[in-house]
Amino acid sequence: MNYLVVGSGLFGAVFAHEAAQKGHSVKVIEKKSHIGGNIYTKEVEGIQVHQYGAHIFHTNMKNIWDYVNQFADFNNYINSPIANYNGEIYNLPFNMNTFNKLWGVLTPAEAQAKIAEQKQMFDLDGEPKNLEEQAISLIGPDVYQKLVKGYTEKQWGQSAKDLPAFIIRRLPVRFTYDNNYFNDPYQGIPIGGYTQIIEKLLDHDLIEVETGVDFFNHQEEYLQSDAKIIFTGMIDQFFNYQLGELEYRSLRFETEVLDQENYQGNAVVNYTDSKTPFTRIIEHKHFEFGKDNQNKTVITREYPKDWHRGDDPYYPVNNQRNKELYAEYVQLAQSNYPQVLFGGRLGQYRYYNMDQTIAAALQAVKNEFGE
Repeated sequence: MNYLVVGSGLFGAVFAHEAAQKGHSVKVIEKKSHIGGNIYTKEVEGIQVHQYGAHIFHTNMKNIWDYVNQFADFNNYINSPIANYNGEIYNLPFNMNTFNKLWGVLTPAEAQAKIAEQKQMFDLDGEPKNLEEQAISLIGPDVYQKLVKGYTEKQWGQSAKDLPAFIIRRLPVRFTYDNNYFNDPYQGIPIGGYTQIIEKLLDHDLIEVETGVDFFNHQEEYLQSDAKIIFTGMIDQFFNYQLGELEYRSLRFETEVLDQENYQGNAVVNYTDSKTPFTRIIEHKHFEFGKDNQNKTVITREYPKDWHRGDDPYYPVNNQRNKELYAEYVQLAQSNYPQVLFGGRLGQYRYYNMDQTIAAALQAVKNEFGE
């Protein structure tokens, strides 16, 4: 064994695949009962269910698009979420459809004038001091109150007045009737789900995979072995939180199989009011255009929650305190464990999209093995 990869998500699987392709033996351990990390999909009633929240692949990097298309055929799904604010439906991201519903405006000039008028209603003294001030200074109070405030406060578990302004330095505002959420030229969902991508990445004679294995149960043994370790878990947990805990946000999912063909008519519906306890409902079959089972559908309600030890961490909280603490952990890692490479969203304490995770893994491969 030349390499021990801890975690079978995208970063770990891509590194393992590339290392094996170069003739190195790799052991992959995964504490979950299945491979794939948070992009794992499972077939339920003929529908590919995203077990850990919606994952829409999108990128502006053609090399990454070409890379991932080696392992799956992608459909042409375009992410077009809608917002439900107390029963009122709005298009996201903010575009002419949104502004027409809000104010009855028809042209981009009318929408721009309305937003300018809205922003003037808010007398901002100096630079925005918090997320609420930042958002209103960008898009005015109407859009903020209906489409930003409730969703954001649920997502972060704090008042928008207590959140730093930098979280939304800019908001996507489009003066076109275009509901495509992403600007990226390449996007879609793998036909048959994401798990197949990980299966194909790890399908190599030089790769051994074990699930249900917790690295921390054998940490010293692994560290004393001759293997180089690719660690994709939480960097602060690796050091038993000796410098302090990094902050994360977690999620809770409630998934139901319903005896009906179509529940909400869209893959993603965000609930932007403050009273609804969940942030969104995913109807999984719409990721593949409603095909397969015509008598069933599967929905998932997504509830943000505070992270505590033992919970799955989903989002790093990239404020100044955490950035500084992460930098201290990086320094500790470089000094004490040069044989360990920390990667992925948790190992590098960074909010990566899937394409960025693949790009980071390929860069780590390049750094490790050269061209």
